[in-house]
Amino acid sequence: MTSASGSTVFYLDSSALAKRYVVEIGSAWVEALCRPTVGYTIATARITKAESAAAFARKLRDGGLTPANYVNALRDLAHDFAYRYVLVDADETLVDLAVDLTKRQKLRGYDAIQLAAALTLNDLLMQTSLAPLTFVCADEDLVRSAQGEGLATDNPNLHP
Repeated sequence: MTSASGSTVFYLDSSALAKRYVVEIGSAWVEALCRPTVGYTIATARITKAESAAAFARKLRDGGLTPANYVNALRDLAHDFAYRYVLVDADETLVDLAVDLTKRQKLRGYDAIQLAAALTLNDLLMQTSLAPLTFVCADEDLVRSAQGEGLATDNPNLHP
C-alpha cells in the first residue's frame, strides 16, 4: 500500500515488531522493512509498545536476553514509538470492531485489537484512494484471521 508520502505501508503486530529488537527467525527481514532508507511506512497499534516490552521482559527472565540487550531493546522501542511509527489508538470504535471480530474469527483479546487497528487503518487508506496495507505477523492463527478479513499478509518467520 502507498501512503500520502508515496511509501508502501506495513502494519506490524507485536509478534513481528519484536523481531526488530530481539534477534530471532525473521529479524533481518523485519529490520530491512523498518530501515528508514527504504522509505516504507511502518504502522502499529499504540498497545504494541506494552506487548513488546512484556515480551522483552519475559525473554530476560527466561535467559533469552541479557540485561544490557533488554535495556537497549526498551530504549530503541521507546525511540521508535516516539519518532518512527504511525500509531493507531484503541478508541471505543476500534474496541467495538475488535469485539465484532471475535465473533467471526478465532482471536485472543490483544490479537483482536491488533487486527481491528490494521483494518481501521486499511479502511482509512482505501477511503483516501491509497493502496491497501500489508499485515505482518508471526502468529499463524492471526495471519489466517487477517486473511479472512481481506488483508494482504506476510509472516516474518517465512523469511529466515
